[in-house]
Amino acid sequence: MRASLVLLHRWFGLAVAVFLFIAGATGAVISWDHELDAWLNPQLFHARSADQPGAGAPQPGLALARLVEQAEPQLRVTYVLTESEPGHTIGMMVEPRIDSATGKPYALDYNQIAVDPVSAEIQGRRMWGAISLSRENLLPFLYKLHYTMHLPDMGGIETGIWLMGLIGIVWALDCFIALYLSFPNWRSWRKSFAFRWRDGGHKLNFDLHRSGGVWVWGLLLVLAVTSVSMNLERQVMRPLLQTVSTLTPGPFDTRTPVAPEKVAEPRISREQAVALGAEQGRRMGLADPVGGVFYSGMFGVYGVGFFQPGNDHGDVGLGNAWLYFDANTGAYEGGRVPGRGSAGDIFLQAQFPLHSGRILGLPGRILISCMGALVAMLSVTGVIIWVRKRRSRLQQRARLKAEKTPAREGPVADLH
Repeated sequence: MRASLVLLHRWFGLAVAVFLFIAGATGAVISWDHELDAWLNPQLFHARSADQPGAGAPQPGLALARLVEQAEPQLRVTYVLTESEPGHTIGMMVEPRIDSATGKPYALDYNQIAVDPVSAEIQGRRMWGAISLSRENLLPFLYKLHYTMHLPDMGGIETGIWLMGLIGIVWALDCFIALYLSFPNWRSWRKSFAFRWRDGGHKLNFDLHRSGGVWVWGLLLVLAVTSVSMNLERQVMRPLLQTVSTLTPGPFDTRTPVAPEKVAEPRISREQAVALGAEQGRRMGLADPVGGVFYSGMFGVYGVGFFQPGNDHGDVGLGNAWLYFDANTGAYEGGRVPGRGSAGDIFLQAQFPLHSGRILGLPGRILISCMGALVAMLSVTGVIIWVRKRRSRLQQRARLKAEKTPAREGPVADLH
């Protein structure tokens, strides 16, 4: 059995090594994506009006969104904060409206803008997730690379999402195989936690791979399982959870998305959606104010988020509360409120906070950043172990073959 598991661990590891190396290395960086993005691209985050004494008071996000749409009627703001953080721009996500002349969406080469909250000036535009290493696109590029490898969709299938989800499944299974293989002799279990720093070379490489994995085994399993949850929630995780717990369906689980060219104008405005959200939030006892609103035209749904200015990323705990409303009728369509719902609901709420480390705030993000580097290291050390063992096996085969080959006889042999 052990020999079979060794073989399985070897091929599982080789199959996912490159992808886990990339995911680990990018994960170590994107734990700080907002901070690094703001450092690289101050024009997208720092409001120019903040450097101008007496520039005026910042405008609410909803008013700014209206001004942007009036100035550029070919686009629709799909996400906006209600208030800006002091001195910061207001970031908005946008999408093209339908061109009545062609029946197709207008051509836009950007999907994210940064707006000065005082002057309503658009300070920057970019296509979030574009394959580009420019300053403006670097962090979004790395973020999307982390969970899709930037693979193109094929036949309506999100190839990258599926691939990284399946790699997460293989990784989770291999965690248990690796744990079993790490303790070949339970009487000398301490060796599986030790590092032979002084020996260096192959011995240290082996210890970094085996003992390094043992020390953080639980965290590796959490990263693997949360990877599956976030990439394949509807396809894998929800069906599994429904066997042991009830799950509260949301509008994105019960509705069928429409094609981009069939997205209709909502009958409910953003302002009405925010008012509906604020009222529903009061009924539910939500303490935070409405902090942002998004519109999903493909599903015909508004989402209203509750958080303080500057905390739109959900920096601690299970994240921010979101309530959903029908974009045509205003009917309440359910929500995602941290800590509320069934055990399965709360499990799903915890997946991104666990994967990103934000569940523990700043210490958790530091931990996850270190874990990303460690995952990359485990991938490299595993490949080095395989290369060394393969070379050893090839040398042994060559030696055995040479020993079995009879010595040549005759005048030529005598010369030697």
